[in-house]
Amino acid sequence: MAHNEIEAEILVVGGGISGLTVAWLLARQGRDVAVIEAAGRPGGTIGSAREDGCLVETGPNSTLETSPLIGDLVAQAGLAGQKIYAGPAAKNRFVLRGGVPIALPLTPPAFLATRLFTWRAKLALLREPFVGRADPAVEETVAGFVRRRLGQEFLDYAINPFVAGVYAGDPQRLSVRAAFPRLAEIEQRYGSLIRGQILGARERRRSPEKSKQAAPMLSFRGGMQTLTDALAGGLQRLTLSTAATGIRREDSGIWQVSAHSVTAPAEFRARSLVLAVPADAAAALLRPLAPVAAAALDAIPYPPVASVASVYRREQVGHALDGFGFLVPEREGRRILGTIFSSTLFENRAPEGAVLLTTFVGGMRQPDLALREEGAIAAMVEEELAGLLGIRGAPQSARVTRWRRAIPQYTLGHLDRMAAIEAAERANPGLYLCANYRGGISVGDCIKSGHAMAERIGAAP
Repeated sequence: MAHNEIEAEILVVGGGISGLTVAWLLARQGRDVAVIEAAGRPGGTIGSAREDGCLVETGPNSTLETSPLIGDLVAQAGLAGQKIYAGPAAKNRFVLRGGVPIALPLTPPAFLATRLFTWRAKLALLREPFVGRADPAVEETVAGFVRRRLGQEFLDYAINPFVAGVYAGDPQRLSVRAAFPRLAEIEQRYGSLIRGQILGARERRRSPEKSKQAAPMLSFRGGMQTLTDALAGGLQRLTLSTAATGIRREDSGIWQVSAHSVTAPAEFRARSLVLAVPADAAAALLRPLAPVAAAALDAIPYPPVASVASVYRREQVGHALDGFGFLVPEREGRRILGTIFSSTLFENRAPEGAVLLTTFVGGMRQPDLALREEGAIAAMVEEELAGLLGIRGAPQSARVTRWRRAIPQYTLGHLDRMAAIEAAERANPGLYLCANYRGGISVGDCIKSGHAMAERIGAAP
């Protein structure tokens, strides 16, 4: 064997949370797993940094503990003592209306009293149980679903900002069955969202899974990178700064992967191959082998997103910052998607007397804004926050992180694209695709998908 040819039972291409989860779980089963990652560090978009006494997240700020699988992975990785949960104030969520952040109502009396929705919109909810089911054979956008069942105002001031906060996306383009399958499922099963909320209460109490509305929000004392560092540290065969450049399947069924590192080309051979990379990278590798699946992957949009971590003295900020943060509806015509009150959300995110705010720009709504020069993005965010949160003076510091391809969008046709990927896996035994364009975009979704993939590989003949 040549010195640059490496063999493994299972090769995982991609060292983000999806690939690390799959590899770590398989390694715990005693399987011979190797991981290659193009970047110089593991973790993908997850990154945590200490700057000026603040803990800044350059990617996901938290995850929701929606499944026991998440807590199990954290415990097995030895991080149970590092977990922290969002403070009580985080239950408050604000949505901008008329340039003012208004608390999202959490109870029926609060809903009746809120200024976030007009009385016309509130009364329109009375008709929701009588709206018919959609034709299950017809794919519907999130906007179409919400407008049909709840009305335009709920789309504008609840769902539009929520979709911007989760996906940095556009509800006019997202598929409700792909992006929010639970909503479509409730409609088909109960005929009404309100009826489903009432009649499904007992079933939700019995289930070990928690809805994203009820699940606790989780991070770590050292930030989200604590998790990916621990998973990476538990792998014996992790090679960084090594990018896969081509794949082929030998007649024997062995997968051969060509790769390039900072030192020299390398060849990897494995019986099972997991592509845990973004859709465009997976498409480039698959194109000679499975052109239909590659085209499907190429069709998944990834808008650019910039985040700005701004540090202010507490006395500079007029707003109480008594919540998770605020989201911005598109109708408000602002230049930001929303802001997380990071130092309220988790303890020890900023020094005493300071606050840390994390603001997001761009997405499907205004992609060009996220591609501006970093100084221009920071200045734009400073100007927006000054008016919306009553901030006086400049921030003590502002760190800009840009992702040119940030979050995969589950647009119309996404389920057909996933069917093309499944067909490629069936046609190429030993090939598996696992990333956040499949099974959900959040950290928790990726952990659950990684767990399912590890079980699938473990059970394969």
